[in-house]
Amino acid sequence: MANLNLTLKVWRQKNANDEGHIETYDAKDIPQEASFLEMLDIVNERIIEDGGNPIHFDHDCREGICGMCSLTINGIPHSKERGITTCQLHMRKFNDGDTIWIEPFRAKAFPVVKDLVTDRGAFDRIIAAGGFIDVRTGSAPDANSMPVEKRLADEAFDAAACIGCGACVAACKNASAMLFVSAKVSHLNKLPQGQPEKDKRALAMVRQMDEEGFGNCTNQYECEAVCPKEISADNIAKLNRDYALAAAKEGLA
Repeated sequence: MANLNLTLKVWRQKNANDEGHIETYDAKDIPQEASFLEMLDIVNERIIEDGGNPIHFDHDCREGICGMCSLTINGIPHSKERGITTCQLHMRKFNDGDTIWIEPFRAKAFPVVKDLVTDRGAFDRIIAAGGFIDVRTGSAPDANSMPVEKRLADEAFDAAACIGCGACVAACKNASAMLFVSAKVSHLNKLPQGQPEKDKRALAMVRQMDEEGFGNCTNQYECEAVCPKEISADNIAKLNRDYALAAAKEGLA
């Protein structure tokens, strides 16, 4: 299997206050079995050998679980391949001689730290606002002591698959975080354990999302299209209903 010779157009930015710019790099003799991040490792090693400043990018598990590898590849978060993260993308998906554009996730709420690294602490603050259960539950109950309807269990599990990578925000023209927030709210609100704080959770997380500066959802479904875990936009409709009901109850209280 022949190796690839590629041209990379990479976003370089010193910090959040820097204007940033695109730099061009040759990526020669890249094995087709390498992952996208391994390709960047190879390019960085050569940059360092030449005395240059390596390309900064986020990564951790490299198994499609942590959500750290948030890169926009040829204009699409995580690339045009469906249902995968950047670290799961392999170079065999590219052709010899291709030019690849690599940029960070773009959103006001995701300021650039350096190069391709963005600060997604806004997601952490949304989770801290209500993405948990804090009622007293005592000791761990037997797994089968609290029956859950299979449909609800399946829906909660699907929503819980969200890894918080932020691709939904980067793909949305409004930089909306509704898919992320709806997934985090839904996976708790659909289960019996999450019912006591259902209203408080929906209100707190949506209001924190607004405070962080994310935009509004206009139902274009770009978020669903680029989500590496293929979270359904149906969760957004569910969140809208939960929020509206909770806000009405709050107004009458």
